[in-house]
Amino acid sequence: MVAAAKASYQRRALVFSGDQNWCLQAAQASLEGALLERVPWISASAPENAWKLEAAKAHQFLGQEVDALVFNAHSGFDLDAFGIITGAIRGGGLLFLLTPPLAAWPAFPDPEHARIVTFPYRMTDVTGRFIERLVRLIRKAEGMVLVEQAKAFPKVQQVTSANTGINDKSMADKGGDGECRTADQRRAVEAIVKVMTGQRRRPVVLTSDRGRGKSAALGIGAARLLRRGIKRIIVTGPRLDTVTSLFQHAQRLLPQASVSRTVLTLHGARLEFAAPDALIRAPQPADLLLVDEAAALSAPLLEQLLQHYPRIAFATTMHGYEGTGRGFALRFHKVLDERTRGWRALRLETPIRWGSGDPLEHFVFQALLLNAKAAPAAAVALARPENTLVEQLDREVLVKDEATLSQLFGLLVLAHYQTRPYDLRHLLDGPNLLVYAMRYRGHVVATALLALEGGFDEETARGVWEGRIRPHGHLLPESLAAHMGLVQAPRLRCARIMRIAVHPAVQSQGLGSQLVGALIKELKTKELDYLGSSFGVTEELLRFWERLDFLPVRLSVKRGATSGAHSVLVLYPLLNSGQALVKVAHHRFQAHLPHQLSDPLRELEPRLAACFLRCGGRTSSLPLDRQDWCDVLAFAFGWRVYEVCIAPIWKLVCGALAVPESERLLGEEERNALIVKVLQKRSWGEAAAVLELSGRAQVIEALRRALRPLVLHFGNETVRREAERLGGC
Repeated sequence: MVAAAKASYQRRALVFSGDQNWCLQAAQASLEGALLERVPWISASAPENAWKLEAAKAHQFLGQEVDALVFNAHSGFDLDAFGIITGAIRGGGLLFLLTPPLAAWPAFPDPEHARIVTFPYRMTDVTGRFIERLVRLIRKAEGMVLVEQAKAFPKVQQVTSANTGINDKSMADKGGDGECRTADQRRAVEAIVKVMTGQRRRPVVLTSDRGRGKSAALGIGAARLLRRGIKRIIVTGPRLDTVTSLFQHAQRLLPQASVSRTVLTLHGARLEFAAPDALIRAPQPADLLLVDEAAALSAPLLEQLLQHYPRIAFATTMHGYEGTGRGFALRFHKVLDERTRGWRALRLETPIRWGSGDPLEHFVFQALLLNAKAAPAAAVALARPENTLVEQLDREVLVKDEATLSQLFGLLVLAHYQTRPYDLRHLLDGPNLLVYAMRYRGHVVATALLALEGGFDEETARGVWEGRIRPHGHLLPESLAAHMGLVQAPRLRCARIMRIAVHPAVQSQGLGSQLVGALIKELKTKELDYLGSSFGVTEELLRFWERLDFLPVRLSVKRGATSGAHSVLVLYPLLNSGQALVKVAHHRFQAHLPHQLSDPLRELEPRLAACFLRCGGRTSSLPLDRQDWCDVLAFAFGWRVYEVCIAPIWKLVCGALAVPESERLLGEEERNALIVKVLQKRSWGEAAAVLELSGRAQVIEALRRALRPLVLHFGNETVRREAERLGGC
């Protein structure tokens, strides 16, 4: 088997199915005669002197290569780790997968169930649907030999997949240039160099599947540019270990360079890592920015990087474990089209780490649904709310319906940048999950995943409120109790919309609203108190939930490291008990928001701040007395200095921006001026920079322009007459 794998430069898999001790002994015996050197064991038990690793550390193998891998499913089948580390096996290598007896594996008490189970369920409530499906795939997989305990060793079938790619390492250099292994990689490196040497605002986007040399191309390109005298290149990605391969390839070509974990220096020039959120908070000067595994970062964060850096190269894995490249392409290419029309896309097709037609790659894609695709656009183009049907899916049926499962998961992959293999197992096996689909002529055009949360006893609820207890998988009640002080929240029962996705071909047709409306109607029959969701906030998303009468009740004070966005929690009451909770939570949020805007949320985008202030829907009179109005008039229509009128101006702005009609009274610049100076209390210099004005005098004029229509609209007759006298009309 080893000889066949090496001859084809493809990988093979050997599955040992039986009790754990037998599997371990069989794997050890097989390895002794295989002459394979770099062989990690992902296993709680391993032979003495074996290279033993925890599944949680699998990210260390992104961009790395090993000769073989022993993956012990008796220790837990971690889908993310399995996907990552199988991608590190080089051509000619082997996967040894150790499993319980296949017939019994779906009922096996997998340690991974601890990640899925939530109160009030037990580990035994987690189903084995995913493993049931995996067993079916193993039994029919090409290039995979199944050896079962107490059964004869099977006859090894020859792999029939055509291998038209690289068959050995020497052939990998065909089309390369000495430093690059393939023509694909050479073109990618040339494109990276062109970003630096050509016109500004002409980014390149490299995409590929695993093992095509994408990260290596970034490292080779960086090394060439440093040799040419480029002084500073910044590289970023979701985590430092994501870019390890990039640094290694740069170092290989620059042996005289000085290297630490995050910086490579050569004669004063630097290649260095910076976290993406740090680059947004405080942009650093750079000649070139390299973004590896860009699909793991949100589109708004990538858009900000694009704005800050005129020379930038993006790279991402299409079927990956660091975010989905297909969703990235769908979301971010629109941004590139709008902002940088001269951008270039380049896809690396030829495998470097193994030969094309690799059977193990095919199996992993199938098993983890990395090749899942949403329904064809043409098949769903006419879907509308009136001709679609919403249903709760029976997961016992779903796991056997490969077409529906692929369409549903493919839609989730397109919609959310952090969808990963673990989500597939959670979707199929999570005891607290509800799965809904909207269909058009049998095709999935929208889907929603809901988690049931809450329902704790009084003692536990108080423990959550005090911060002593952090219940796994109960995001809404924990946030409301621990962060907002609502002790009753964990006692109520709720549903959280974890994911919601609408097919890109039929977005903006009302399908998402229709789906949420159907969920509300259905969940009321399940006697749940309230419905909610939590997401990285954008103006578009916030307005979507606002139209559906969901109210924001909490905004995180810090941005997510990979999303670059604040998380917002929105709620909708289903029963009277939920109505009371949502009312209190929203009132507390609105009361705290103006003060948070001048402290932890000082850098919140003004347009988002305006949306949150307006979500209050207040219509009551503003809390200004006669003297307050006099002070506001003196600044807005006269020449009184801003600093002696701060308090009444703050009162007016807080009250006015909470009233929906203020949106039509103010232009964007005037509204933003009120937010950045009055509410966020930024310095005159900061305010001018945000508003793109030249200085203090221009900001003051913008404030006066903004305040005048508010005074005329919200002031009483006496106030308006005084404004007229001062020349306001």
